[in-house]
Amino acid sequence: MRVAALYDLHGMPWALEAVLTEVDADAIVVGGDIFGGPYDEETYRIVLALEATLIRGNAEEGDPRTASLPLTAVLDGVTYCHATPTANTPITTAATPDADLLATFGERGMFVIGHTHHQFDRRVGDLRVVNAGSVGMAYESDVAAYWTLVEDGEPSFMRTPFDVAAAVERVRASDWPQRDEFVAENLLVAVPREEAIAHFEAQR
Repeated sequence: MRVAALYDLHGMPWALEAVLTEVDADAIVVGGDIFGGPYDEETYRIVLALEATLIRGNAEEGDPRTASLPLTAVLDGVTYCHATPTANTPITTAATPDADLLATFGERGMFVIGHTHHQFDRRVGDLRVVNAGSVGMAYESDVAAYWTLVEDGEPSFMRTPFDVAAAVERVRASDWPQRDEFVAENLLVAVPREEAIAHFEAQR
Protein backbone atom coordinates (compact mmCIF):
# COMPACT_ATOMS: atom_id res chain seq x y z
CA MET A 1 0.00 0.00 0.00
CA ARG A 2 1.25 3.45 -0.92
CA VAL A 3 0.31 6.20 1.55
CA ALA A 4 1.11 9.88 0.96
CA ALA A 5 1.65 11.60 4.32
CA LEU A 6 0.99 15.33 3.96
CA TYR A 7 1.56 17.22 7.20
CA ASP A 8 1.64 20.82 8.42
CA LEU A 9 0.01 22.53 5.45
CA HIS A 10 -0.39 25.81 7.35
CA GLY A 11 -2.74 27.53 4.96
CA MET A 12 -0.44 27.31 1.93
CA PRO A 13 -2.65 26.08 -0.94
CA TRP A 14 0.01 26.60 -3.65
CA ALA A 15 2.45 24.30 -1.87
CA LEU A 16 -0.29 21.70 -1.39
CA GLU A 17 -1.40 21.90 -5.03
CA ALA A 18 2.19 21.42 -6.18
CA VAL A 19 2.52 18.31 -4.01
CA LEU A 20 -0.75 16.88 -5.27
CA THR A 21 0.55 16.95 -8.84
CA GLU A 22 3.25 14.51 -7.73
CA VAL A 23 1.25 12.25 -5.41
CA ASP A 24 0.74 8.72 -6.72
CA ALA A 25 -0.72 6.79 -3.80
CA ASP A 26 -3.52 4.49 -2.70
CA ALA A 27 -4.36 6.74 0.23
CA ILE A 28 -3.56 10.21 1.55
CA VAL A 29 -3.17 11.10 5.21
CA VAL A 30 -3.37 14.79 6.08
CA GLY A 31 -1.58 14.81 9.39
CA GLY A 32 -2.77 17.99 11.03
CA ASP A 33 -2.14 21.72 10.97
CA ILE A 34 -4.18 22.35 7.88
CA PHE A 35 -4.76 25.76 9.43
CA GLY A 36 -2.32 28.32 10.80
CA GLY A 37 -1.35 30.23 7.67
CA PRO A 38 -2.40 32.89 5.18
CA TYR A 39 -5.14 31.00 3.29
CA ASP A 40 -6.66 28.50 5.69
CA GLU A 41 -10.09 28.29 4.05
CA GLU A 42 -8.75 27.73 0.56
CA THR A 43 -6.41 25.05 1.86
CA TYR A 44 -9.22 23.37 3.79
CA ARG A 45 -11.41 23.21 0.68
CA ILE A 46 -8.64 21.45 -1.22
CA VAL A 47 -8.19 18.97 1.63
CA LEU A 48 -11.90 18.17 1.78
CA ALA A 49 -11.93 17.38 -1.94
CA LEU A 50 -9.20 14.76 -1.48
CA GLU A 51 -11.30 12.28 0.50
CA ALA A 52 -8.18 11.83 2.61
CA THR A 53 -7.81 10.51 6.14
CA LEU A 54 -7.59 13.58 8.39
CA ILE A 55 -5.80 13.79 11.72
CA ARG A 56 -6.20 16.60 14.23
CA GLY A 57 -3.23 18.89 14.70
CA ASN A 58 -2.93 21.58 17.32
CA ALA A 59 -4.04 24.18 14.73
CA GLU A 60 -7.39 22.38 14.37
CA GLU A 61 -8.30 22.43 18.06
CA GLY A 62 -10.21 25.70 17.97
CA ASP A 63 -12.28 25.07 14.85
CA PRO A 64 -15.71 23.34 15.18
CA ARG A 65 -15.24 21.62 11.84
CA THR A 66 -12.03 19.91 12.87
CA ALA A 67 -11.88 19.83 16.67
CA SER A 68 -13.40 16.34 16.73
CA LEU A 69 -10.97 14.81 14.24
CA PRO A 70 -9.07 11.82 15.65
CA LEU A 71 -5.53 12.11 16.97
CA THR A 72 -4.41 8.97 15.16
CA ALA A 73 -5.07 6.80 12.14
CA VAL A 74 -3.63 3.38 11.38
CA LEU A 75 -3.06 2.42 7.75
CA ASP A 76 -1.22 -0.71 6.66
CA GLY A 77 0.12 -1.25 10.18
CA VAL A 78 1.60 2.27 10.50
CA THR A 79 0.29 4.74 13.08
CA TYR A 80 -0.10 8.31 11.82
CA CYS A 81 -0.39 11.12 14.37
CA HIS A 82 0.43 14.82 14.45
CA ALA A 83 2.85 14.79 17.40
CA THR A 84 2.14 11.68 19.51
CA PRO A 85 -0.74 9.18 19.61
CA THR A 86 -2.22 10.86 22.69
CA ALA A 87 -1.51 14.58 22.19
CA ASN A 88 -0.81 16.93 19.33
CA THR A 89 1.68 19.33 20.93
CA PRO A 90 4.63 17.31 22.35
CA ILE A 91 7.91 17.96 20.57
CA THR A 92 10.05 15.32 18.88
CA THR A 93 13.03 16.22 16.70
CA ALA A 94 15.91 14.60 14.89
CA ALA A 95 17.97 15.24 18.05
CA THR A 96 15.55 14.00 20.71
CA PRO A 97 17.31 11.43 22.95
CA ASP A 98 16.48 7.78 22.32
CA ALA A 99 15.21 7.34 25.88
CA ASP A 100 12.66 10.10 25.36
CA LEU A 101 11.47 8.52 22.12
CA LEU A 102 10.86 5.25 23.95
CA ALA A 103 9.08 7.04 26.79
CA THR A 104 6.78 8.83 24.34
CA PHE A 105 6.04 6.17 21.75
CA GLY A 106 6.76 2.87 23.46
CA GLU A 107 9.24 0.18 22.53
CA ARG A 108 7.86 -0.98 19.18
CA GLY A 109 5.85 0.06 16.17
CA MET A 110 6.15 2.63 13.42
CA PHE A 111 4.81 6.14 13.85
CA VAL A 112 4.62 8.90 11.25
CA ILE A 113 4.45 12.32 12.88
CA GLY A 114 4.82 16.00 12.02
CA HIS A 115 4.56 19.13 14.18
CA THR A 116 8.26 20.07 14.11
CA HIS A 117 8.44 20.68 10.35
CA HIS A 118 11.59 18.73 9.50
CA GLN A 119 11.98 15.24 8.13
CA PHE A 120 13.77 12.50 10.02
CA ASP A 121 13.75 8.73 10.42
CA ARG A 122 14.63 7.54 13.92
CA ARG A 123 15.04 3.93 15.01
CA VAL A 124 15.45 2.67 18.55
CA GLY A 125 15.28 -1.11 18.65
CA ASP A 126 11.83 -2.10 17.38
CA LEU A 127 10.58 1.49 17.46
CA ARG A 128 10.62 3.68 14.36
CA VAL A 129 9.55 7.34 14.39
CA VAL A 130 9.39 9.18 11.06
CA ASN A 131 8.66 12.86 10.62
CA ALA A 132 6.89 13.45 7.32
CA GLY A 133 8.05 17.06 7.04
CA SER A 134 5.95 20.13 6.31
CA VAL A 135 4.17 20.94 3.08
CA GLY A 136 3.53 24.59 3.86
CA MET A 137 6.14 25.72 6.40
CA ALA A 138 9.25 23.59 6.09
CA TYR A 139 12.27 24.02 8.34
CA GLU A 140 14.72 22.31 6.00
CA SER A 141 17.23 25.00 4.96
CA ASP A 142 15.31 25.11 1.68
CA VAL A 143 12.08 26.73 0.51
CA ALA A 144 9.97 23.85 -0.82
CA ALA A 145 7.15 21.50 0.19
CA TYR A 146 8.24 18.39 2.09
CA TRP A 147 6.18 15.22 2.50
CA THR A 148 6.62 11.48 2.78
CA LEU A 149 5.48 8.49 0.75
CA VAL A 150 5.09 5.33 2.82
CA GLU A 151 5.08 2.22 0.64
CA ASP A 152 4.45 -1.11 2.37
CA GLY A 153 5.65 0.45 5.61
CA GLU A 154 8.84 1.92 4.18
CA PRO A 155 9.09 5.74 4.04
CA SER A 156 10.59 7.78 1.23
CA PHE A 157 11.19 11.46 1.86
CA MET A 158 9.86 13.75 -0.85
CA ARG A 159 10.61 17.35 -1.77
CA THR A 160 8.35 19.30 -4.13
CA PRO A 161 9.20 22.79 -5.43
CA PHE A 162 6.45 25.37 -5.74
CA ASP A 163 6.20 28.86 -7.21
CA VAL A 164 7.72 30.86 -4.38
CA ALA A 165 7.39 34.23 -6.12
CA ALA A 166 3.66 33.69 -6.60
CA ALA A 167 3.32 32.57 -3.00
CA VAL A 168 5.08 35.71 -1.77
CA GLU A 169 2.69 37.86 -3.77
CA ARG A 170 -0.38 36.04 -2.52
CA VAL A 171 0.73 36.01 1.12
CA ARG A 172 1.51 39.72 1.05
CA ALA A 173 -2.00 40.33 -0.33
CA SER A 174 -3.65 38.35 2.48
CA ASP A 175 -5.07 39.74 5.71
CA TRP A 176 -3.09 37.25 7.81
CA PRO A 177 -1.44 39.17 10.69
CA GLN A 178 1.81 37.23 10.34
CA ARG A 179 2.09 37.73 6.57
CA ASP A 180 5.12 40.05 6.51
CA GLU A 181 7.06 38.00 9.03
CA PHE A 182 6.30 34.76 7.21
CA VAL A 183 7.37 36.14 3.84
CA ALA A 184 10.61 37.51 5.27
CA GLU A 185 11.55 34.46 7.33
CA ASN A 186 10.03 31.47 5.47
CA LEU A 187 9.70 32.36 1.79
CA LEU A 188 12.37 34.90 0.86
CA VAL A 189 14.85 32.88 2.91
CA ALA A 190 14.79 29.31 4.20
CA VAL A 191 14.54 28.40 7.87
CA PRO A 192 17.84 26.69 8.78
CA ARG A 193 17.19 23.08 9.71
CA GLU A 194 19.73 22.83 12.53
CA GLU A 195 18.60 26.11 14.08
CA ALA A 196 15.01 24.88 14.06
CA ILE A 197 15.99 21.60 15.70
CA ALA A 198 17.94 23.41 18.42
CA HIS A 199 15.01 25.77 19.00
CA PHE A 200 12.53 22.92 19.37
CA GLU A 201 14.83 20.91 21.62
CA ALA A 202 15.18 23.91 23.92
CA GLN A 203 11.38 24.03 24.21
CA ARG A 204 10.92 20.31 24.77
